[in-house]
Amino acid sequence: MSERDQLAGLFLTGTRNTVVSWLLVGVLGVNLLGGIYLGRYESTLFSAVAIVIILAPAAVFRDPTIVPPWYFIGLICLPVLWETFAPQPLVTAIVPNLVLATLGLLIAVELHRFTSLRLIPWFAVLLTVLFTLAMAGVLNVFRWSADVLFETRFLLDGRSQDAINAAVMIEFVYATIAGLFGGAIFYAYFRYVTRHPHPQMSVPMTPQEDPPDIKAVSLSNRLGVSSVRQVQLVRLMQGGLVVVLAYGLWTLELPVVTNALIALSITVIPAVMKGDLKLAVDPGLALWVTSAVFLHAIGTAGLYDAFGPWDHLTHTLSATVVGAGGYATLRAIHIHDPAIHLPRWALFAFTVVFVLAMGVIWEILEFIVDQGALMLGIEPVLAQHGIDDTMLDMLFNTLGAVVVATWGTVYLTEVAASLAAQLENRFGTAERDQ
Repeated sequence: MSERDQLAGLFLTGTRNTVVSWLLVGVLGVNLLGGIYLGRYESTLFSAVAIVIILAPAAVFRDPTIVPPWYFIGLICLPVLWETFAPQPLVTAIVPNLVLATLGLLIAVELHRFTSLRLIPWFAVLLTVLFTLAMAGVLNVFRWSADVLFETRFLLDGRSQDAINAAVMIEFVYATIAGLFGGAIFYAYFRYVTRHPHPQMSVPMTPQEDPPDIKAVSLSNRLGVSSVRQVQLVRLMQGGLVVVLAYGLWTLELPVVTNALIALSITVIPAVMKGDLKLAVDPGLALWVTSAVFLHAIGTAGLYDAFGPWDHLTHTLSATVVGAGGYATLRAIHIHDPAIHLPRWALFAFTVVFVLAMGVIWEILEFIVDQGALMLGIEPVLAQHGIDDTMLDMLFNTLGAVVVATWGTVYLTEVAASLAAQLENRFGTAERDQ
């Protein structure tokens, strides 16, 4: 196995790179001062954060030559340069989101260098794509929250709820495109570009020693209900979903039928995972998943309209299921590949990022289905109800992610271990130079 730290290649040696990089940092500095003078808070915050991220290694080592490639810093500066010199503003949000992706990659590499976190290129790029989507959601939640709490006008600027929501959904689509495009660029950079990494940024790529592991806890034992009773509850909810399906067919309500069918399909996933994939799924976890989809399905049969908070409950519970899947996958990769080390704080943070990214993708899916149904003149299977509803969904998604990352991980330890064993059986020992 190679012991090279490939991520160190994001910080280069060379006089030309140093000079050009610092000139571009100067552009960000001018934009920072201009933002303060003109009271442009977003511009000021962006420039300050970008400068800190770019120059953190140089500041830590007191060496001004430790800077990223000038063309990556140029990409970060592109919105500033475009706004200053271009006759027309940027048409889409793809470039600003590419900037987010670039900053996300720099953060990942710097955490890899200065903390116990250890990454390899493909995994760092994957996290960067998820970070781009998550930050698109977080930034809009912050803008909406500021408008609601402090009467600013970042999003709530007098347009209708649906118009603002559509604009945000289009921005989410651009963030997805930018994340995937940026990920492809970064992966190609690590794989194909010849680099002379700065020696100060390299770290030994030896397996990290884990702290005492999280002790596995059976969720079934913690519920205070026998495993047999838990299985019976799962079967009862599956029967309820069949009733909801029959109701949807009787009333010819396509959303109810579709959601009931999807929910029924999801309820059999734990059994498939346990039987065919040999993963450790106890009845409590199956009950967890089934409860989430059951509550959502019966919501489509009338509870969403009759009881407003029902939507928040189902989003939170669904987010915990998504977070559980994200945590188990991250933990399995950590166990499987000795070159990847995810300390507990990183597992917590990446689980939240995963859920936020999946929340953005879900909102895009809802928007596409909703708009498609309107164009076809049929009732939408998934519907959105304005920007307030979307932002509240994102907030409750975050709550669900934090709940899983804080309290739910002990119940997923065995699932992650068995998933790692499946990766080992299928792919063998991971190579560090991939």
